[in-house]
Amino acid sequence: MSETYELTVETRTQHGKGHSRRLRRLENKVPAIIYGGEKDPAMVILDHNVLSNALENEAFYSHILTLNVDGKKEKVVLKDLHRHPSKPKILHADFMRINPKTKITMHVPLHFLNAEISPGVKTQGGQVSHLMTEVEIRCLPKDLPEYVEVDLSKMSIGDSVLLSELKLPKGVEITALLQSEEHDQPVVSLHKPTIIAEEPTATPAPKPEEGSSAEEQSEV
Repeated sequence: MSETYELTVETRTQHGKGHSRRLRRLENKVPAIIYGGEKDPAMVILDHNVLSNALENEAFYSHILTLNVDGKKEKVVLKDLHRHPSKPKILHADFMRINPKTKITMHVPLHFLNAEISPGVKTQGGQVSHLMTEVEIRCLPKDLPEYVEVDLSKMSIGDSVLLSELKLPKGVEITALLQSEEHDQPVVSLHKPTIIAEEPTATPAPKPEEGSSAEEQSEV
């Protein structure tokens, strides 16, 4: 976790949908909430462009963030983000306070490595199917990884990698595996390429002989 992210936010004194719409339209601000811990939820606003630029980095979603709230710093994680369904606009953000001694649950991305050198791809002509793109984990804030690597270098056709086979940093658990063995699902598989059969070309009907009608030809 080499990257650090610090965002400046302001306390929001007015609430309501109408006020939130004005903030977005007139001031290019994003309404947000900070919740959790032993404090009351705090309604805040932050600059849309600053947040948008930060979100372009994948690591932002799985990092401990610092919010500078009216001069006071709070450690948080991004828990939810609401975007406009058709426009490149962020409508709302949810940040959760963290306690260094309390475990948190987060989604982190999966990074698939070495597919091109695996026997299944290099010599067998197989195709890789990513069945998951992220995994939900549980750990202390200090152990939060940016991503989890999945090494495909030894995979052959017919092989798959299960959740239980992922190599996790110390102190990190996969929440699905804490429930039961039935939740041990594959995250990636390697299989033969799908061959799509070509549809047979229709044979054109014979043309009627010169001097006879199509109806006469059909009666022969």
